[in-house]
Amino acid sequence: MAKTYLISGAGSGIGRAIAQQLSKNGHNCILLGRNAAKLKQTLNTLSPGDHAVFTVDITDKLRLSAVAYQLRDKVIDGLIANAGIGGENYWGDDDRWHTIIETNLTGTYNFVNTFLPLLQKAANEKHVLIISSVLARLGVANYSAYCASKAGLLGLMRSWAVQYAPQKILVNAICPGWVDTEMSQQGLQGIADGIGITKDEFYDIAMQSVPLKRMSQPEEIAGLVAYLLSQSAITGQTIDINGGAIMNS
Repeated sequence: MAKTYLISGAGSGIGRAIAQQLSKNGHNCILLGRNAAKLKQTLNTLSPGDHAVFTVDITDKLRLSAVAYQLRDKVIDGLIANAGIGGENYWGDDDRWHTIIETNLTGTYNFVNTFLPLLQKAANEKHVLIISSVLARLGVANYSAYCASKAGLLGLMRSWAVQYAPQKILVNAICPGWVDTEMSQQGLQGIADGIGITKDEFYDIAMQSVPLKRMSQPEEIAGLVAYLLSQSAITGQTIDINGGAIMNS
């Protein structure tokens, strides 16, 4: 049976791969993102279905509410909170702390709460799935805002898992490690530039802490997402997918 999923940050990378996987599985995808051209590119790669695109920034609560109103007759089976930004931040006049926290943490809070009423209309189990990061578990110099925002998402997930369990809403998070996306490539380049080596040289250094010695592919993250959306027993959990870089017992 076809279900409908709302995906933020669907214009590229992991978000695009998730939409592709879910549409391939016969489901409908509502794509949200800030870049209309990239969203259209994603839409053009999907298997046939009742898909839709909305250009919106998850920090803009008024625009989110307007989209929710346009979708008021829809029943949403799952919310995939994938949108986020990365990069360094430094204390001072140009500190990106507030921008990163507002997007990654508060934006996810806005996104889920805005569309929750549409999710609550669905029958049986419903899902909220949050894309966090391995940096919710690790520290990286000059990534204080990113690390804090991604760790905050795990606390948010646990709270919601308890709060919405009586409504059969399952809430989980995924912590990807290095994934071969545009954001990761930019991160590699930025760190390499900061320490005065090439991106390829830093890639080799980064992979030394990954037992599988490679980045994950967006399609691999999407496969895990599809599984979590298909099950009815897992909630309040953080699933790591990082090539073995972090091994939790």
